[in-house]
Amino acid sequence: MEPLILISLVLLTGAAVGWSIGANDAANSLGAAVGSKVLTLRQAIFLIVVFGFLGAFLQGAHVTKTIGKGIVPMDQLDKNLALYVAVVASFAACVWVILATHWKMPISTSHSIVGAVAGAGLGVHAAIKWSVLRDIFVCWIFTPLGAAVLGYLFFRLLQNSLYRVIPRRYLRPVITALIVLSGCYVAFTWGANDVANAVGVISGSGVMSAKTSVVFGGLAIILGIVTWGYKVIETVGTEITRLMPIMALSAQLASAANVHMYTLFGIPVSTSHSIVGAIVGVGMVRGIRVLNFRIVKEMVICWLATPFISGLISYITLCAIKLFIKI
Repeated sequence: MEPLILISLVLLTGAAVGWSIGANDAANSLGAAVGSKVLTLRQAIFLIVVFGFLGAFLQGAHVTKTIGKGIVPMDQLDKNLALYVAVVASFAACVWVILATHWKMPISTSHSIVGAVAGAGLGVHAAIKWSVLRDIFVCWIFTPLGAAVLGYLFFRLLQNSLYRVIPRRYLRPVITALIVLSGCYVAFTWGANDVANAVGVISGSGVMSAKTSVVFGGLAIILGIVTWGYKVIETVGTEITRLMPIMALSAQLASAANVHMYTLFGIPVSTSHSIVGAIVGVGMVRGIRVLNFRIVKEMVICWLATPFISGLISYITLCAIKLFIKI
């Protein structure tokens, strides 16, 4: 296949992944705020667009390098081979994320692209950096657990301090403002961490520089937010547990702090895991009975299946291509 066609396919599939990320993961930022009735769906989408793009532009390069070169050293592969890996990995990740979005399940696009890159790497017999994959998997385990603990602690702290420090007549507007600000922080960290899922392979294959690719991915994510992002926002905001405003504030602070820490170390973690873990953590303050364990169980099953399904799709697709095209 001609290099120009391959490059076009890399950009097209990368944009599709960015769109699917915006559609599925927009809920991670302000779904809690919508669920607690602090923001309308339209207001939340606007804020997610603005701050998600800022996060992608300002700090998106950290994780982009890990996705593009840290799992499979795409910069060391033959140029055409790297392009095939990029196309197939993006295609596989996008297919699974779109299916999950259709089912209104907030899965991890980070899990999806990491599994897809590894599967494509196996398909071309590339040297997989298993130590990096191991470290990423360990971080995936601790992401929801850490967010749940932080959510519980933040709720306890805010519950005990806000009611004592702020006069009652000012309490609601102050909490509302803090929820909006913390949600914007979540959107920023989401953009910084998740844009790599769309453009890491674009940067790693040498089609674009890291900085240019995050702008490209940020725009694709924006398109996904405004066209389909409302579906999973409804799930995260209303179906896990019934959120009071102070619970939404605690969950968003916990999720943002959790994801931002991993982003600075260049580790692609799941913002879906983080916000859902944080919501579960604050829900536990009111007692285990308030949690909708049916929806939580379905999410966990999807999370566990995601890297393996996307990796399998990627591997099978690349093997099928090799039957007809010499790579």
